[in-house]
Amino acid sequence: MRKILSYFIKYPIAVNIIALAFILFGYLGFKSLTSSFFPLSESRVITINLTYPGASPQEMEEGVVLKIEDNLKGLLGIDRVTSKSLENAATITIETLKDYDTDVILADVKNAVDKVPSFPSGMEPPVISKKEATRQTINFAVSGKDVPLRILKLRAQQIEKELLRMDGISQIVLSGFPDEEIEIAVNENKLRAYNLSFQQVAAAVSKNSLITTGGSIKTEAEEYLIRASNRSYYAQELENIVVKSDVNGNVVLLKEIATLRDKFNETPNSSYFNGNKAVDIAIQNTNSEDLISTADKVKAYIAEYNESSMDVQLSVTSDASITLVQRTELLFENAIIGIILVLLILSLFLKPRIALWVAFGLPISFLGMFALAGQFDVTINVLSLFAMIIVIGILVDDGIVIAENIYSHFEKGKSPVRAAIDGTIEVIPPIVAAILTTILAFSTFLFLEGRIGEFFGEVSIIVLLTLLVSLVEALIILPSHIAHSKTLQKGTKPYKFNVKAEQFMDYLRDKIYMPILHFFMKYKIVGFSILVALLMITIGAMKGGIIRGT
Repeated sequence: MRKILSYFIKYPIAVNIIALAFILFGYLGFKSLTSSFFPLSESRVITINLTYPGASPQEMEEGVVLKIEDNLKGLLGIDRVTSKSLENAATITIETLKDYDTDVILADVKNAVDKVPSFPSGMEPPVISKKEATRQTINFAVSGKDVPLRILKLRAQQIEKELLRMDGISQIVLSGFPDEEIEIAVNENKLRAYNLSFQQVAAAVSKNSLITTGGSIKTEAEEYLIRASNRSYYAQELENIVVKSDVNGNVVLLKEIATLRDKFNETPNSSYFNGNKAVDIAIQNTNSEDLISTADKVKAYIAEYNESSMDVQLSVTSDASITLVQRTELLFENAIIGIILVLLILSLFLKPRIALWVAFGLPISFLGMFALAGQFDVTINVLSLFAMIIVIGILVDDGIVIAENIYSHFEKGKSPVRAAIDGTIEVIPPIVAAILTTILAFSTFLFLEGRIGEFFGEVSIIVLLTLLVSLVEALIILPSHIAHSKTLQKGTKPYKFNVKAEQFMDYLRDKIYMPILHFFMKYKIVGFSILVALLMITIGAMKGGIIRGT
């Protein structure tokens, strides 16, 4: 270690290249990191969506769901299988174990579903997919005074189309309104007049609203697929359905015997904003999309839309980027305050130039961490920012110890280079031990199971990378900078505030600390009794409710 340290101290150009590399690659790494509210995690959920028009929940359960669940038994990597049966549909949710590849299990699930001998006639093909990992980004309401819900929905659908054209926005969910349906109100008197029954009307509508395949026709040149696609989605499209015809060419259209209109069903599903009906639009991000940039684009769109629209307004109801931006601002504030405090305190008791080089280690450590963070799929999120805020208070400790010890050796008459080498070598064991114990303490998060382990594991990664880079900075970059600083030159006079600060520290050491230390060394039982008393007071305060817990 001495040879390595001596080399970098004697050749400061190599140290400057390392520092420049940290700065350059750290900046590039920071710009490449995406932002998310929580750490990214791969989806371990597979869903099977089943649709069977006209089936009751019991029929879905007994005729479809149980058959699939029986075939899923015995598949490796499945943690839990849950199902939900409703009218006309059912959903089977499969959660996979952490150590298994979800894509491989997805293929096994598809094979298991294909092994089901038969499904009920009229059931649509099962849809098997891996659930996309998405996170809430920003929600806003589409509302207006006395604006009908149908108009709000149409506006929301238009807004959805416009937002999907933007880069970085792919997941949008509309809510706040019931499902739409087409009401066909048949007039009983007209049915009798045309000698029709309700069953005939229902059959005519059913035959004219279907999507089905009719096989294929093979020729020598190519193959033709026959497919009927005649499903209507609006009442106006159903008005001209022929309900009855005769040999003379007379026809009875649906609109002649019934009133058709588009309406919402009777399910109570509605949202209000400031007392007015509203449609909620939720923007979500996938693992490849950036939260902050997405939120900024949406807010810019909302501001532009509100300026051009008079009857309908867009109002943000929740914005996950606010918390993320506030945490980022808090991090920068803490970093600036930390650097200022380091400069002030070290300038008092050492030298301003030494304080500057110690404070220089703070941004270098973070930039080095950013250069490596991309290899561990780290993002800018509330937990990674929390880890950065925690580690700020730890970073400068080793630098302060090394700088003070180097200056102490210089005061003994050694040359700057020799003082830097001896001063650093002398404190390497305690500094490495302190860094390793902190790393071990935070590395326990990496061994937590489940989602908690995935979330707090990123805290460990941030702390570990930052501390390792700070160790390199403190043992290689800092000694070289101090050794070649003008501060370690003979003949430099100390500043007056350095003299006053040293006199103050001597007074604290000789007049206050030393007498107290001698007293407790002489009467050890007194010092031990104070600790026991404080422990008993703390326990009593917790039992008495003074110190509350949750």
